[in-house]
Amino acid sequence: MSEAHAPCLLDPQQMDAYLLRVAREIAAAFGHDENLVLIGIRSRGLPLAERLGAKLGTLLGREVPIGILDITLYRDDLTEMAGSPIVRPTEIPFRLKGKTVVLVDDVLFTGRTIRAALDALQDLGRPKRVWLAVLVDRGGRELPIQADFIGLKLEVPLNQRVSVRVVEIDKVDGVFLEGRN
Repeated sequence: MSEAHAPCLLDPQQMDAYLLRVAREIAAAFGHDENLVLIGIRSRGLPLAERLGAKLGTLLGREVPIGILDITLYRDDLTEMAGSPIVRPTEIPFRLKGKTVVLVDDVLFTGRTIRAALDALQDLGRPKRVWLAVLVDRGGRELPIQADFIGLKLEVPLNQRVSVRVVEIDKVDGVFLEGRN
């Protein structure tokens, strides 16, 4: 299903409103914590983390450090992927020890991406605690993983996928419901 025909679940303004709500929830939970950091999971978790960081900066009156996590080599389906996986750098410009990490991703589905992210983080250090923020929780978990901060929660049939588009990567913002290939 092309983007033009895919039902739009969130337009750019709605997407921004949900991100603001998530930022407010993070600020309420950890605004007092000077060790708060955001880590965006490549690829669409990164621009969402940057947007949350900007909103948190405004809400808290201070910068919240942001890191980038690439989980490619930690995926449990790496051997099933066609071709050679593209591994991009993980860039975390701070030590994880003692940090309150909020992992940021676009869609929470099976939980496997977050499991891989937790494994990758463990190899980089030992944060004080790790919480999860997602723009969309679509249900369908295969692992016992849940988000702590959720923009939009819905149940999506397994034959459909939730596609988050961000202007930084896709030249458009929005959340769409598509058929699975």
